[in-house]
Amino acid sequence: MDNFSRRTIDDEIGSQSLVPIRTLRERIDAWHKATGQTLRPYVFDLTDYKKTLDMIEDFQPDAIVHFAEQRAAPYSMIDRDHAVYTQVNNVVGTLNVIYALARLMPDCHLVKLGTMGEYGTPNIDIEEGFIEITHKGRTDVLPYPKQPGSFYHLSKVHDSHNIMFACMNFRLRSTDLNQGIVYGHATDETRLDDALATRFDYDGVYGTVLNRFAVQAVIGHPLTVYGKGGQTRGMLDIRDTLRCIEIALTNPPEPGEYRVFNQFTEEFSVGDLAHRVQRLYPGAVIEYLPNPRTEMNEHYFHAVNTHLLDLGLEPHFLSDEVILEMFEIIEHHRERVVPENVNPDIDWRQTGTKSHLWPGLFDRTSKASGRGS
Repeated sequence: MDNFSRRTIDDEIGSQSLVPIRTLRERIDAWHKATGQTLRPYVFDLTDYKKTLDMIEDFQPDAIVHFAEQRAAPYSMIDRDHAVYTQVNNVVGTLNVIYALARLMPDCHLVKLGTMGEYGTPNIDIEEGFIEITHKGRTDVLPYPKQPGSFYHLSKVHDSHNIMFACMNFRLRSTDLNQGIVYGHATDETRLDDALATRFDYDGVYGTVLNRFAVQAVIGHPLTVYGKGGQTRGMLDIRDTLRCIEIALTNPPEPGEYRVFNQFTEEFSVGDLAHRVQRLYPGAVIEYLPNPRTEMNEHYFHAVNTHLLDLGLEPHFLSDEVILEMFEIIEHHRERVVPENVNPDIDWRQTGTKSHLWPGLFDRTSKASGRGS
């Protein structure tokens, strides 16, 4: 099910995936040709509860993998409108799924894409969703305290709370996959046909850090590191992303159970990644910029990720070969790079209008999409 909002946002911000993305119909046809399997598309907005009910009733799913959310922290911090859109789209869409399942298929397993960003960067180890607390002589297992760093991450926290309550109240079953930053551009499945290629985002709004550094290196732009580059995050290969989903689906929780898996395999700082790209791309230059985000530039970070490993995940760790292959892909599609989009210029502390944002960004938007933003 899709409403193509991500493609619309490309028009809005004047950007595009480095790797061309085919239409949904072309992708479905390519998948059928490559595998013999048929996908049934539903095209609507998940915030439409009636259509959500109709889809659940029509398809009768055993499980739902829920990725239908605005997923960029920078996008949610552009201004008030983008913060509200992010929260309404994410929270209301998820609530609609919850109520549709409770009404029609309460035994269906909801696999929800969360984020490690829900936790923030506490000065203690990050557990998997829950933590045992002893307070004034009494002990309980409680949801791990959340310190999200953007309105996007806040929306994910709201989702987690809503789903946990729904499991308790409606006896639903759900797995929350708190995912780290994903790198890599292909899986065994997407390699079956060029039409199955997934997105490669590199811009300052949607581009993940390793993608952005790799593109900057190839086009001769400095690798833009925020602050001192000490921000550390959990990361994983895109192939492991899909494997984690498979593991969750084949090991469902019990009715009424809400569980959390921390979905990452390694921890890297932003500075570590920049230096690794620089080592592999001779001539690349690192530039340290004032941090546009409200975050600590250096901090303690250590998270637990044992559940998926215990269930059989065999991680792909970041190798030089993965980064070198990224360089090849970027060179192949170099003409699609919009150089001015690699700069991270959204100031998270602004509360006003788009005039505070990238100079010329929304002028480009009008030209790109044929409408104002």
